[in-house]
Amino acid sequence: MPGSAAIPWNAMKPISLTRYLIEEQHAGRINADLRLLIEVVARACKSISIAIGKGALGGVLGDAGTGNIQGEAQKKLDVLSNDILLEANAWGGHLAGLASEEMDHSQPIPDAARRGNYLLLFDPLDGSSNIDVNISVGTIFSVLRCPDGVTTPGDEHFLQPGTTQVCAGYTTYGPSTMLVLTVGHGTHVFTLDREVGTFMMTRRDVQVPADTKEFAVNMSNQRFWEPPMQRYVADLLKGKEGPRGKDFNMRWVASMVADVHRIITRGGIFSYPLDEKCREKGGKLRLMYEANPMAFIIEQAGGAASTGRQRMLEVQPTGLHQRVPVFLGSRNEVAEAVRYHEQFDREG
Repeated sequence: MPGSAAIPWNAMKPISLTRYLIEEQHAGRINADLRLLIEVVARACKSISIAIGKGALGGVLGDAGTGNIQGEAQKKLDVLSNDILLEANAWGGHLAGLASEEMDHSQPIPDAARRGNYLLLFDPLDGSSNIDVNISVGTIFSVLRCPDGVTTPGDEHFLQPGTTQVCAGYTTYGPSTMLVLTVGHGTHVFTLDREVGTFMMTRRDVQVPADTKEFAVNMSNQRFWEPPMQRYVADLLKGKEGPRGKDFNMRWVASMVADVHRIITRGGIFSYPLDEKCREKGGKLRLMYEANPMAFIIEQAGGAASTGRQRMLEVQPTGLHQRVPVFLGSRNEVAEAVRYHEQFDREG
């Protein structure tokens, strides 16, 4: 149209994950090794997506007949997803070592392979109890720097607080396969174009709303919760007539990836508090494989993450499979949950 401003060619369609990473590298925000590492993880997630998509036709449903370090029964897809990520990352030359929720200990990169300067942690298939009923599951991952001078990293070298993460992401395998990623400069969403086989950016610089009327929690554990959590949820359920002055809706998928993705999309708070069933373990969710990467992603999207008593990313890990209570999502609502715990501790 005469006189109209030309639309920049790069604003006319989504950019690919590869192009986004190259732009981040050119801007000096990541280096080539981290770019290639993220691409390797993304390719592995595409393979996992294919396996999940086949379902019963691929013979991947049901129990594997084995257990993990936490004593949980493994699904066939747990084992397959773990193997896919291990194989994909063993020879890329970008890692010094990796650790999985499904393995007892971390694993250094084989001596025959070129080693890089990063450490990769991952939950290969979060929410795997939902596999057989065809509900969304996902993969969560976190990248740390290997300490200087360490050539063969052990478990102790992974025990870094979440503030040291250089990258975190998750893939959700639902009606579409989506990758949500941060390299410390905002949180971005990529959708897998299955025909082309490429992740394409579909949301840039996601911002989680500061306030919300939705909460996600496993209400079946209510009788085991601590008093501050009991009071917090009781006040949510009182709605407009209660101290919060508004009605809340509850949503619960029992897949952390799916519940967090809803929060990324439209806000909310996800809670897995300390309760009497998991008190001796420190909590339900794993700090290194679930809580820290999700906290990094949420904070980069303007949200907040806490144990209820401490900022999640400032927790100093004491074990590779350490568990913690989790509150994350819309920052004002997380602050409310924390306030209930702080008040209880002061009065206790």
